[in-house]
Parts: sequence; C-alpha cells; structure tokens
Amino acid sequence: MKQLEVTILGQSYLLACPEGGESLLHAAVATVDSEMSAIRDAGKVKARERMAVLAALNLAYRLAERPAAPPSRAAADDTPLSDTEADAMINGLIERLDATLGDDGQLL
Repeated sequence: MKQLEVTILGQSYLLACPEGGESLLHAAVATVDSEMSAIRDAGKVKARERMAVLAALNLAYRLAERPAAPPSRAAADDTPLSDTEADAMINGLIERLDATLGDDGQLL
C-alpha cells in the first residue's frame, strides 16, 4: 500500500492508496478541496469540520442524482449468480476494502 501526501484546504494529509490508484485519489482530493474551498469562499461557514460535512453532503447529493448503474449480469439476464460466483464477488470486495483501509482501519 502506497502513501501519498495531499493538501486539502491548505492542510496536509498522509493517505493510504492502493497501487495504481494514485490518479483516482488525486482526482478525489481535488474534488473535495474544490468543494470545501467554495464553501469557505462563500463566507458563511468558518469551522473546517462544518465545511467538510457540508462538502461531503454536497458530493453525496450529486452522486445520488446520477442515474443508476447498469444492471448486474444476474439482473440483466435473470440468471442468478452461483454460490461460487457470489462468494468470489464478496471476497473480492472484502479484499479491496482491506487494501483501502490499510493497517489502521481508517479509509482516510
């Protein structure tokens, strides 16, 4: 697991990043920094914690507005996943979460 130092609203953070995920992490940092800067520049909120919560809510709202993802293979052809396929998918997700969380158990 690689560690990257990034800056959000003028404050540095050391974040764990899976190999090959650097560009996605940098894009996410830029989006969060931009959102928090816009809230700060509006002048109504002074506390960083409140800016972070408002930025998270704004970004989550935009994400929720997006159209739903295309149906999964099982839903598309009405063929249910086998137990083996389902287990493989779940184990893959668990491995990705473990890799993202790293040793400290914290996403960011």
